[in-house]
Amino acid sequence: MHIPVTGPVRRRSLLAAGYSDDEIRAQLRAGHLLSVRPGFYLSDARRPANPEAWHAAVVHATLADLAPGAVASHASAAVLHGLPVWGLPLVRVHATRPRRTGARRTPTVDLHSAGLDPDEIGQVDGTPVTCAARTVVDLARTSPFPQAVAVADAALFAGTVSPASLEEALLRARGRPGSPAARRAVAFADGRAESVGESRSRVAMHLAGLPPPDLQHSFVTADGRRLGRVDFWWRAQRLVGEFDGRSKYGRLLRPGQTAADAVVEEKRREDLIRAEGARFVRWTWAELAPFDDVAGRLRRALATT
Repeated sequence: MHIPVTGPVRRRSLLAAGYSDDEIRAQLRAGHLLSVRPGFYLSDARRPANPEAWHAAVVHATLADLAPGAVASHASAAVLHGLPVWGLPLVRVHATRPRRTGARRTPTVDLHSAGLDPDEIGQVDGTPVTCAARTVVDLARTSPFPQAVAVADAALFAGTVSPASLEEALLRARGRPGSPAARRAVAFADGRAESVGESRSRVAMHLAGLPPPDLQHSFVTADGRRLGRVDFWWRAQRLVGEFDGRSKYGRLLRPGQTAADAVVEEKRREDLIRAEGARFVRWTWAELAPFDDVAGRLRRALATT
């Protein structure tokens, strides 16, 4: 018989509810209980579907045992806010305490000490967390430029933050380690990027010294017929750049439409745009690192008008 568990639950709560250690161990061996961290369990019916969901469960369990005032921050806060954490390690739970000293790192927790104003703290599913703007800037201070841009782009695209809220967060971060790097990442961020792949592409093009493209350009014929949007557009050279991520076709699906249907429709869209005099360069996730081949193709195409 399964022990009923609706969320992360402490071992002592199960004991107080009348379950014995032997019963808890038996449920763990059978896989009906999952150990999130020592002394905290989840039901197998609530098994996290991906690393981000698992990390969120660990965060909820860990914050309960940290000192009062600690809030989830950095990558852990990004996970709770639903922001992409591509390339960011999720080995430790990140938390911040509003004090100048007491930072420490263990194999499972990275506890930061820094000032936290009341309006920089929110809650997600009952867990205290740095607000989205503070989270974006904290990550931009402490993460590589590509990952920082991907998080900032996604937060702007989702409307989780605004340019004004990021600017305010940058002002509050002034003087903290990494604040110049955070300002560079936020200045480069663009809410028109619709995926991590597009954000990574933007960074790769920037680092390759390519001219910045327009994002999400819409093609409309002379008679007003809308042909669709493209990821990247260099108007002077009439060049389209398209990142082909697997998730992209999922976003294009309409009710009842298959991925194969979406690919055919995408090909038709490209043909219509080509008929308007545009040229295309496409690349995939696997070509983002290294980006040299794609950068070469773009450079040659941009040199041809």
